[in-house]
Amino acid sequence: MHIGYMRVSKQDGSQCLDLQYDALIQAGVLPERIYKDLESGRKDERPGLETCLKALQPGNTLVVWKLDRLGRNMKHLVNTIDDLRQRNIGFKVLSGSGAQIDTTTPNGRLCFGIFAALAEFERELIAERTRAGLAAARARGRKGGRPRKMTITTLKMSMAAMADPESVAADVAKRLDITTTTLYTYVNGDGSLKAAGKALFNS
Repeated sequence: MHIGYMRVSKQDGSQCLDLQYDALIQAGVLPERIYKDLESGRKDERPGLETCLKALQPGNTLVVWKLDRLGRNMKHLVNTIDDLRQRNIGFKVLSGSGAQIDTTTPNGRLCFGIFAALAEFERELIAERTRAGLAAARARGRKGGRPRKMTITTLKMSMAAMADPESVAADVAKRLDITTTTLYTYVNGDGSLKAAGKALFNS
């Protein structure tokens, strides 16, 4: 089954969807299987695309007029296409620089593989940067990972520390290895317990 997606673009002046719509119909996409967005692709919210991606099932093929109709930027485009590949969903571009992408052909599958490789490369870069950041933090005496959650022992220390009028919440949170937000979730500024703190004591 072919499912189409189209959107307008202020950058190239294609405010009318007629050209894209006609191309999708000619490519065999039924009118009721075409999803659209009427906002610029630079905006994060694209309900038409989100609904389209949810509607796609393994064995389906997503069809777009041009490659730039799909992605907000290169990273989003690579990740979206790689997600389609992992879900066993085909992808076809009808015109423009991406017209060679058609997973029903050997060349198209090769392009799909290139996108998969780019996505993997991006994930490896992120992992490498994360490891390097953690190593640098450890070298400076800081522990990596997320701050620990509130425990009864930490809560008691929080109450005692915050009861001191000269205490600074950010400093207290840092010493206890929790965030300031977590601190204030359980304890008031005078060291008294909030509802979450009382609940933790009674658990």
